[in-house]
Amino acid sequence: MWRMEDVLTVYSEPFKAWQPVVCFDERPCVLHGEGRPGTSAHPGQRARSDYQYVRNGTANLFMMYQHGAGWRHAKVTERRTKTDFAECMRNLVDVHFPQAERIRVVLDNLATHTPGALYAAFSPAEAHRIFSKLEFHYTPRHASWLNMVEIELSVLVKQCLNRRIADIQTLARQVAAWECPRNAQHAVIRWLLDLSLARTKLSRLYPQLSSG
Repeated sequence: MWRMEDVLTVYSEPFKAWQPVVCFDERPCVLHGEGRPGTSAHPGQRARSDYQYVRNGTANLFMMYQHGAGWRHAKVTERRTKTDFAECMRNLVDVHFPQAERIRVVLDNLATHTPGALYAAFSPAEAHRIFSKLEFHYTPRHASWLNMVEIELSVLVKQCLNRRIADIQTLARQVAAWECPRNAQHAVIRWLLDLSLARTKLSRLYPQLSSG
C-alpha cells in the first residue's frame, strides 16, 4: 500500500527538469524469420507473409519513459542481466540526464533492479557515483501496472512489434524508427489515478476506510 502511494505521489508532483521522473521496464522479444518467401505489395493488394516462420531466438528491450516530458528511449539488448540493467542506469545518469540533480526511477521488483546490480557491474566508486544520482521508487509486488512505462510498451507492441522481425539488428532499427517521431510529437501518457481516487477505488486496502 505504501509503495502504491509513494509511486502516485511521485507522479503527482509538478514537472521538474532537474529531477526527472523516469519509468523503467523491459520485455522479451521473440525473433521470427520467414519460413517461406512472401508476396510483395501491389496496387490493391497488401504484402503477404506465409504462415510458416522460423524462430530465431529472443532479444530483450529496455524502455525508459520520462513522465511529463513526452520522452522515451528503447534499448535493444541480447539479454537482461544485472550488467545490462546497470548500463541502462549509467546511461540515464551520463547520457540522457547529465544535468539532473537526481533522477527518480519508477520500476518493479525484478531481482536485477537493485543498487547491487551497479556494484556487480562496476567498481565501487563508479557504482556509488551512479547511484548517488538515482532514487528508486518500486511498484508494489503484483502491481507493476502502476508503472506508466507498461502503457508505453503496449503502444510499442501495437505500433511496431506486431510483425515478424528476424534479427536483433532489424529489431533495433525498427524500434528506433518508431521512437523518433513519437519523441518529436512529445506524446505523453494521460495518467488518471491519483491518491484520492486510489483510496476510493482500493478502500479494501485501508483498514480505517474499510471499517467505516
